[in-house]
Amino acid sequence: MSDAPGAAAHIGDDVQALKAELKRSRKALREMSKVGMALMGERDPLTLFDLILTQARSLTGSDAGSLYLVEEDDGEQVLHFIASQIDTLPDLPSLTFRLPLDETSIAGYVATTGSPLVLDDVYELDDEVPYSFNREAFDDKYGYRAKSMLVVPMIDHRDRVVGVLQLINRKTDEQAQIRTDEDSDKWVLPYTQREVDIVSSLAGQAAVAIENGRLYQDIENLFAGFIKAAVTAIDRRDPTTSGHSVRVTELTCDMAELVNEQTEGPFAHTFFTDAQLKQLRYAGLLHDFGKVGVREEVLVKQNKLSPVLGAQVKARFALIRVMLRLEASDARAQAIAEKGRDGAAADIEAIDAKLEADLARVARYWEAVQEANVPRVLDEEAAEILDEIGKQTFVGPDGEEQPYLTAHELHFLRIKRGSLDENEREQIQSHVVHSYDFLLNIPWTEELSRVAEIVRGHHEKLDGSGYPDGVTGEHLSLETRIMTVCDIFDALTASDRPYKKAMPVEKAIEILRWEADDGMLDSQVVELFAESEVYRKVLDSDWREF
Repeated sequence: MSDAPGAAAHIGDDVQALKAELKRSRKALREMSKVGMALMGERDPLTLFDLILTQARSLTGSDAGSLYLVEEDDGEQVLHFIASQIDTLPDLPSLTFRLPLDETSIAGYVATTGSPLVLDDVYELDDEVPYSFNREAFDDKYGYRAKSMLVVPMIDHRDRVVGVLQLINRKTDEQAQIRTDEDSDKWVLPYTQREVDIVSSLAGQAAVAIENGRLYQDIENLFAGFIKAAVTAIDRRDPTTSGHSVRVTELTCDMAELVNEQTEGPFAHTFFTDAQLKQLRYAGLLHDFGKVGVREEVLVKQNKLSPVLGAQVKARFALIRVMLRLEASDARAQAIAEKGRDGAAADIEAIDAKLEADLARVARYWEAVQEANVPRVLDEEAAEILDEIGKQTFVGPDGEEQPYLTAHELHFLRIKRGSLDENEREQIQSHVVHSYDFLLNIPWTEELSRVAEIVRGHHEKLDGSGYPDGVTGEHLSLETRIMTVCDIFDALTASDRPYKKAMPVEKAIEILRWEADDGMLDSQVVELFAESEVYRKVLDSDWREF
């Protein structure tokens, strides 16, 4: 009976120890739950790697940690040392290197076997193990003492090792620095099964998070490839504007980042997030994709007359000259038949003079047609000459009277500005709706959900004079307003349009300011664009490649 109090005390101690262990386990579970949620929500690879190391070290009290990923290198699998943290050496520069995926290194051994490895002192390895620890490569070089080590494979849901998580020096005091043997003896503890279980669980979650991140990146790359293919399709569909989509995108995104830099003025409290910048980039690259739905002969029309109509008019004027010469030849023959060669001399001279005058008139008309066919502003004098030509006829080879120019041809030559008539202009403008309808069919993620909206508005004006909807400023986002200014600027200054010369930058800026003064463009956007000269980078480079 005398031993009863001691036994009771012993049992009490065991109960307290169990309670303490249960408390630690519950805390670890709570922490693991938080860590799991954090890992699943992170998409940036570098941030994810840093988070994995931070949480693993926190849960185990480790001074240092490293992360290796299994990767392909020239057809062979290797271990890529991708990230590290070390409290003792906080200012250590980032290191990166690759190791063979074999059992000669500690990390390679764990990756190859797929089993955790616990080492109480990496300086005292058994001679029979296949791996080694190279203290000269790091410890001696940077003044560190690695001692206890826990190395765990990161295994995904398909039982594949995707990487290795390595923890070094479990400490009794988180403030301790481990530089010498004395430091390690004083502050470093070996890793226990508890740490193995915790880190193995964390490594499993990390493996899934890394695979999710890779899958997310693969999807990003896939979509970027689709965007590149779409831009290539636009450029091939309309070679005269090749590079326009990329230039507008660069201008628009540079402007958005410039807005982010403003600390005073109208944009001081405006900021675009990384997700919004990505959304803006996709909108810029795809803003003209609807051109694939516009008839090619309209899309690439360089002159007022289509190539077919232009060839018809050219052939007709050549025929007119031939018919005038035939008519003169017949008149000469008739005069000679009636009066003899000597008697018809005066008549022949008059016939030749008339032919020369007629040919000169036709040449003048042809020159006027060529001038009118160029997509520039049609002045009053040119319009009057076209009216005159429209009244002219000639007798064709079939004896039928024909016009110099048909009503259809005159319709196009009388276009007052540019190369398109109203119907063709509407077809070109329809590219905005085509783009919008196409983009609506893409199941955008939430962060990219406004791509179609931004694209639909890039030809709208603040005063409602734009297209396709004629909406006013209160319905147009800042992203759309920025893209509109950049789109107009590139259209004015582009040097790759065969039907017009590139406008000087100063003149283009002047036009932007005129439209801003007239209430069509956002004056604050225009002024930031002009004063910052954000366009210089694009003008000084060849932005044809995505």
